[in-house]
Amino acid sequence: MPLTEPYDDHLPEEGSSDAAPEAGAEPGAGAPEPEPTLPEPVRQRIVALTAAVLPGLPADEVPVPLRRVAKFAPNRRARLGAPVIAAQLTADPLFRQRVTARVLADAGDLGAAVVDGTAPAAADPVEVAALAYLARPRGWRELIEASGAAVRAEADSAVVAELVREAEQRATRAEHDRAVARVEAEKLRDELARVREELGQLREEIRQLQRTLRETQARERKANELLATERGRAGRAAADSDAELRRARARLAEAEAAAGVARTSAKEARSVDDARLWLLLETIGQAAVGLRRELALDPVEKLPADFVADAFADSSATTSAGAAARARDTDDPARLDQLLALPRAHLVVDGYNVTKRGFGEMSLEQQRKRLITGLGGIAAQTGDEVTVVFDGAERMHGLPPTPRGVRVLFSRKGETADELIRRLVRAEPAGRPVVVVSSDREVADGVRRHGAYPLGADSLLRRLARS
Repeated sequence: MPLTEPYDDHLPEEGSSDAAPEAGAEPGAGAPEPEPTLPEPVRQRIVALTAAVLPGLPADEVPVPLRRVAKFAPNRRARLGAPVIAAQLTADPLFRQRVTARVLADAGDLGAAVVDGTAPAAADPVEVAALAYLARPRGWRELIEASGAAVRAEADSAVVAELVREAEQRATRAEHDRAVARVEAEKLRDELARVREELGQLREEIRQLQRTLRETQARERKANELLATERGRAGRAAADSDAELRRARARLAEAEAAAGVARTSAKEARSVDDARLWLLLETIGQAAVGLRRELALDPVEKLPADFVADAFADSSATTSAGAAARARDTDDPARLDQLLALPRAHLVVDGYNVTKRGFGEMSLEQQRKRLITGLGGIAAQTGDEVTVVFDGAERMHGLPPTPRGVRVLFSRKGETADELIRRLVRAEPAGRPVVVVSSDREVADGVRRHGAYPLGADSLLRRLARS
């Protein structure tokens, strides 16, 4: 390539007054020959040699455009001043001759050989071409071309070496890729064998599932047949049941008609019995008045249940032996009114047994309050003695005021309400009607043995609902 390049914008552009005839022109020649095309390494070496000797030239021998470049640091001089240096070497032969003199002096034997037009075979072709360009001996263009050819040969050799290295690298990578491919192929073969084995297992499972499905379908068909058979039987049984129901209804109608006749007969018989009973009670009443007058019995201030309440803290309890049966078992709720109508009847209520059956959604305090209030109404209406018993080691707080005629007891520690109820029944004299309201079978059986009348909790709840 030509040595000259455009000037750098930041450097001054001034012409040289020492311009000489065109470089390379032979004496007597017409027009100067054009500058040869320099390889890039040669051009850079020429600029470097010039930049190295530039500060050593007298100031008046340095062209004006290069005076500023001469003041640069050595590492910046060749890099930043390269365009101006190349332009001055091409355009100013005198400046080039001054630079050449110093460069040849520094080059020694190599410079002398280049001036003689010869170059040692072992010399650097770039250095030879740079010195030949500056000194321009006879045949300098051939030296530059030979140097360029050597540089190009070295470049080509470097390119070839690079290509060979890349080819070797590609071959190495290809060998590596082949090895990896062989390993992957082995893995794929193993995976294929495993997949085939799994496929065989899946096929066997599918055959088993198909066999199971066929068996299940057969069982389903059997079940459907049995279902149809059972549906037929159920239809026939329903028809038979409807016929039996119709016959039962007919028999019920006949029984109701017979019961109506029996009720009419019983009503007539009861009228006679009531008349006889009234005469008997009237006789007994007059006899009782005469007996009370003869025995001179004063009215009592305490009842038997009061003695049980007074002795409540005492762990010992006397048992009335030989109590005769005084009542018959009955669960008829309508019997409660009849029993409470007996003279001097005593009503004993199993508290929580009744409240939890009738209004268990309430709190215990609300249950007790509602039951005690209802029993107060019954005591006011009938004038009978009423005792309600609750489970509890000690008296509860928050109780409503006890209505007149109602006694509220809580079982002591270690004793249940059932036991306290049996003590109250045992304390009553033989012959007094005692009515115990509880749906607990053990309570009913216990008080029945002592002659009391056990009734279910529903009889009292209905009585309270009617009040």
